[in-house]
Amino acid sequence: MTSLPPPAEVLRILDAELYRLDARRAQLLARRAWLVSVLQPVRPLPAPPSPSPRPGHPEATAPGVQNVLLLLGGVLLTVAAMVFTLVSWGHLGITGRSLVLAGVTLAVLGAPVALLRRGLDSTAESVAGLGLALTVLDAYALHEAAFATADGVTYTALASTVLMALWAAYGTALGGLRLPRPAALVAGQLPLPLWVLAADGGTYAVTAALLLTAAGDALVALRVSARPLRPVALVGAFAVGGCGVLASALLALDASGPGAAARAAALLLLAAAIALGVARRAPVTGLALGTATAAGLCLVTGAGGVLRMSLPGAWVVPACLACGVALLAAARGTAPVHRGLALASYVVQGGAVLWAVPAAGVALLGPAAWLARVWTGAPEDARAAVTVDAFWPPHAATAPLVLVVVAALLAVRGDARWRACALVPAWAAAIALPAALELPYAAGLTLLGLLVAALLGRGTPQAAGLAVATSLSLGLLSLAAEPATLTVLASLTALFAVAALRGRSGPVPAAASLGHATALACAVGASAGWRPEHIALLVLVVPATAALLAPRPADAATTLAVEITGAVAALVAVGLALPDLPLLALVLSLCAVIAAGTAVRPDRRRVGYAAVVLFVLAAWVRLAAWHVGVPEAYTLPATAPALLVGVLRRRRDREASSWTAYGPGLAATLVPSLAAAWGDPEWTRPLLLGAAALLVTLLGARHRLQSLLVLGGSVLVLDALHELAPYLVQAADALPRWVPPALAGLLLLALGATYERRLRNVRKVREVLGRMN
Repeated sequence: MTSLPPPAEVLRILDAELYRLDARRAQLLARRAWLVSVLQPVRPLPAPPSPSPRPGHPEATAPGVQNVLLLLGGVLLTVAAMVFTLVSWGHLGITGRSLVLAGVTLAVLGAPVALLRRGLDSTAESVAGLGLALTVLDAYALHEAAFATADGVTYTALASTVLMALWAAYGTALGGLRLPRPAALVAGQLPLPLWVLAADGGTYAVTAALLLTAAGDALVALRVSARPLRPVALVGAFAVGGCGVLASALLALDASGPGAAARAAALLLLAAAIALGVARRAPVTGLALGTATAAGLCLVTGAGGVLRMSLPGAWVVPACLACGVALLAAARGTAPVHRGLALASYVVQGGAVLWAVPAAGVALLGPAAWLARVWTGAPEDARAAVTVDAFWPPHAATAPLVLVVVAALLAVRGDARWRACALVPAWAAAIALPAALELPYAAGLTLLGLLVAALLGRGTPQAAGLAVATSLSLGLLSLAAEPATLTVLASLTALFAVAALRGRSGPVPAAASLGHATALACAVGASAGWRPEHIALLVLVVPATAALLAPRPADAATTLAVEITGAVAALVAVGLALPDLPLLALVLSLCAVIAAGTAVRPDRRRVGYAAVVLFVLAAWVRLAAWHVGVPEAYTLPATAPALLVGVLRRRRDREASSWTAYGPGLAATLVPSLAAAWGDPEWTRPLLLGAAALLVTLLGARHRLQSLLVLGGSVLVLDALHELAPYLVQAADALPRWVPPALAGLLLLALGATYERRLRNVRKVREVLGRMN
């Protein structure tokens, strides 16, 4: 037998085992926590929430509050000093007032010294600003007290000079202050122009003083790197320099002689030198680029002002353009300077082009006035031909030269994009050349025709578009004389046809050739003395030709352009034939034949619908010409093809509704015939209409087609009512007069009895349901 240990020993063993298990568990938990931290991806900590203003939380910083208080204090003290100086002199004499103001000024100017020693920089700035304002008031008080009779301009120039020096010395002595030296720079904008005004220097001298002041500001901005001073110098340079440049340009424009123009040019040359010097030393690329551009424009403006006095008006703009070209060729220096001078040259070229554009516009659009003066006689020259309802711009004889020069500059840039753009100003120059040179009328037409041929010879879509624009202007210009019209239109038709056969210019030449052929057909007919409706037959040659030639081009766009142009020509023919109904019917029939021929092509099957419509229209017009008033004559030609199309549609698509397949065709005949039958006193039309409606109804019943049943049955019933209507009227007339009221009373009694019976039945049902409860 096994002996059991005593209870005390068993308890000790249990405690030891539990302690060991607790230690092992702690070890395993620590291992698990490490493994979880290794395997779990690192997640970013959430961003702390942005502080939101809490009630009572300050919305302004302490330095901000301090600066506002100091600024307001300085402003209020300055206002008080101004009121004291200007208004409230009180009982003090002149000497007393001056001494009081001078003493206050000295005290205020000395206070920043102590404030800077104690570290109160902002307070020192505010007090210093008040002191500077007081010095201005001291100058005013001194003038009123001791120099009241002195010249105001001279005294202002002297005061501004003294104040500038004092403020600069004060700011230098107290280096901790930032306000005095910028204030001295602001005051420095006045002395030189005011001294010149005081010396009666004149407008040119004052303008030169402004430019020299701007030069000083620019020098300070380039040499001084202090932050408060450089922005003030830059603003002063741009503001004062801009005023000087503007004044110089106005003087150049208003110059009445070579001497005045030379002086204005000298001012602009000075401005250009200052701007160019700034551009060469500017540390910022944008500043260098802008000032270099301004320098180039000043040079060209000055040269243009001088040339304006020595050249005829027509050559001023070409001369300025030459200066711009020379500026481009002479551009040297750093990359920003070179780009700025080149940009100035481009601005000059753009301005020259804008000056020349009106002349080209008149030459291009002016011939439209001949639409109201067809074949009234050739004008004297090309300029008279384009200025029938317009005026030639003044001094625009050299506009073609300007455009040619700009085109040449674009062409020599080397970039393919710019070379392509050069074509536009060259084309505009050629357009304006006959009118600018006042060439003979025939010579102008010839030159424009050669221009069209040259543009088409380039074989590019851009040139083709310009050729079309030129041909339109040329065609309008040729309307002045009959021989010119026929010759020009025939030549243009041939030129565009040849270009279309070459196939390098896209779809434009083919469409243009057909368009000019349409105009040629109209011109030939008018020249032969034909009436418009007879000319329409000749115009139909164009859509027929377009239908024959459309499938030949490999380019789908060209095919579409040819077809659209042919359709437009057909519309022109229809419009010409409108006054004569028989010829209009013939024209519509021929258009239908052309459309049917086009529909033979597999990719143009849908044109067959247009052919059917044209045939129907032709039949209607022919019937109208014959004064046919029977509606079936107009509706049956439309119903037959519509029903045929519906049958074909139902064969292809068994799910198609009979209303969409047969409804339009049947309604096109049945409805107008029913309306005519109700007003027809004869019996033939109602009988035939009833027979047709009965046949339609039977067909609908046989094939279970809803549209045939509804339309045929409705027309049949209405037609029968029409036939019974006379007898019903006779029966109504034969009845005594008391019969209708009696019949109405019986009807109302029957309705009332029926209503009462239904109410009684409802009450019985309600009682039965109540007993069930």
